[in-house]
Amino acid sequence: MKSYIKNSISEGIALRNQLLQDESTLQELEAVGRLVGHALLNGHKVLLCGNGGSAADAQHIAAEFVGRFVTERRGLPAIALTTDTSILTAVSNDYGYDRVFERQVEALGSAGDLLIGLSTSGNSANVERALIQAKKQGMMTIALLGRDGGRCKALSDHSFIVPHQEAARIQELHITIGHILCGIVDNLFQANR
Repeated sequence: MKSYIKNSISEGIALRNQLLQDESTLQELEAVGRLVGHALLNGHKVLLCGNGGSAADAQHIAAEFVGRFVTERRGLPAIALTTDTSILTAVSNDYGYDRVFERQVEALGSAGDLLIGLSTSGNSANVERALIQAKKQGMMTIALLGRDGGRCKALSDHSFIVPHQEAARIQELHITIGHILCGIVDNLFQANR
């Protein structure tokens, strides 16, 4: 059991070190953080979606924007499309689960808003459809993905791919990336007080 524990921790450290050494990804992360911050400064909102643990991560990141991440600032408009059980069940029942996020993007998204889609496989059909719908509506799309990025990679303006097969390790890095984006936004709001 101890070897499993050590291996889990070591894999997480190795993935973080890989991110830390990838200069192009670090630059992209800074650029995307600034895009998110400027969109929020200009009155746009962030929509987030994912399934399972990625749904929980979407909710977590949305909460950091609406509430507070580290510094005091006004609440920022972020909506996790994973939380309204009436919408989730109605759309799933009437249209199919593949359309559960697409329909909400159609209803809630506007040009200039952002969609952050999370998928550890990169192949979640409902996240794919949400990314496609967001692009139709003039929204910027960001994807937090795993493995090789799957089909969602080609559908997003900016994608961050954790090259690992295990969902747990992927999700650990997704929340790290989400926290970094929140921190960049905090810093932009501090600078624009």
